[in-house]
Amino acid sequence: QVPADIMSGVTSLGGPGVLEVRGCQETPAGLAVQLRRPEAFRRLLGSPSVPSPSPPPSGPRVVLHCPALRRPAALRPRHLRPLLLADHLAQLLRAQGVSVRLVPALPEEGSREVLRQLRIDWPSSSGGLALLDAISALKQALGRSPCAAACEQALGAAALPEDVICKVHLKSFVEEQGLVGYDPNLDVLLVTEEKLRSLAELQQAVLQCTVSNPVALPAFRFRDLISFCQGSCCSSIVHVVSCEEEFQQQQLDLLWRILDPGAHTALQKHLVCGPVKVTNPSSPIGADQYFQLRKHQMYEASVMKYGELAEDEAWTEVIDTLTVAAIRFEMLSTAHRSQITLDLEDSSISTKGTKSGAFVMYNCARLATLFDTYQRAVERGTYPPRPPASELNFSCLREEGEWLLLFNYLLPFREVLQQAAQLPPPSKGIRITANTEMVCKFLIQLSMDFSSYYNRVHVLGEPFPHLFDQMFARLQLLGAVRDVFHSALATLHLPPLSQI
Repeated sequence: QVPADIMSGVTSLGGPGVLEVRGCQETPAGLAVQLRRPEAFRRLLGSPSVPSPSPPPSGPRVVLHCPALRRPAALRPRHLRPLLLADHLAQLLRAQGVSVRLVPALPEEGSREVLRQLRIDWPSSSGGLALLDAISALKQALGRSPCAAACEQALGAAALPEDVICKVHLKSFVEEQGLVGYDPNLDVLLVTEEKLRSLAELQQAVLQCTVSNPVALPAFRFRDLISFCQGSCCSSIVHVVSCEEEFQQQQLDLLWRILDPGAHTALQKHLVCGPVKVTNPSSPIGADQYFQLRKHQMYEASVMKYGELAEDEAWTEVIDTLTVAAIRFEMLSTAHRSQITLDLEDSSISTKGTKSGAFVMYNCARLATLFDTYQRAVERGTYPPRPPASELNFSCLREEGEWLLLFNYLLPFREVLQQAAQLPPPSKGIRITANTEMVCKFLIQLSMDFSSYYNRVHVLGEPFPHLFDQMFARLQLLGAVRDVFHSALATLHLPPLSQI
């Protein structure tokens, strides 16, 4: 039974995010709510979209740290996962008005090319003199810390590396501070120059959050800037790490807290990615080999489907984009804490199935082809130009697939992006989770429902005047769907395809 005041309350609901209710009816299953569909279409599609205002410069700030880039050896697929996640999360946060700093700077050699191929947008500039100054300040703090002790070589023990500066007792620090969530096996850390450099880069990124002109930062001395970082200059510092790197990052987390006991170091959180299992490898495979393998599979599949067309030079960029889409969806459509299994001998991910990035890009290209076909028909005089949105007759949209596109995708799209970018509030533990996989899942489901609708409905019908109202309303709806595709793909650094 549904109380009468509930029924009257639902029918009288109003507001910018509330669709107009036609009526309510009590059923054996509960309350059935009927909406005024033409009014819902008109509200969402009947006026040009208003661009979002620019976020204020003093909005939230987040530092995203990805230790995988510090590897001297070649990157492997398991290192790509946190990199792709950090790159995607940065785009999602920026879309919500958050200022994002990415750390560390891209090294001069090694991983640059594979990151360029995967369209990972990562800064490459280093701190210069300011970084050296920060390292020097950390060494001074190390000499004053009660947790640090000189490394004494025990008789018969293996020689310590030459770059070891001293050792720091992490376990006693964790117990004294009452810190929660750290690995109980953390004990003594051998501090090296490279570890101090990593902390110095993090410090610089935090300091840049408080400087209006980051380009001018290297011109100042570190000790002159440290006073700017009193209080919460960042919303959080998120270490995006693989599960294999988690222990080492916890060590650096604690070392930073010891050497720089400011409010910002207490904001550290760890976003841990699950393992990446590679099946059927003939030998350990690098990230560049993984990319080339998927690209070859995509090329072979395109030739099989499109014939000689796919061998044209114009398809090079298309195949590259499809390869990036396949890899990004392979890595990001699963919750970051879960395991991913890569079957390198299975090419189905790049050609078939409704859950691949190629399938999403294919449907995005179908939309581009639709509007290109319509525009060329207008230029030939076959169809008239579309009238303004305010003059369209949305009561022509009677297909259930049209309502699904509006209700399940256009209406909640902004909320999906907000939830995907949402970082949990500070808590006692150090681990956090994010819902970044929501974007890939949203795009996959949208592609499935759009494909079903597009295969069933002939959008560009015969050029008869009595059919134009329905055609224009459908084009307006699909134009909004296209905008959603483009906005969501932008968070994945994927350009929309105009052909496929």
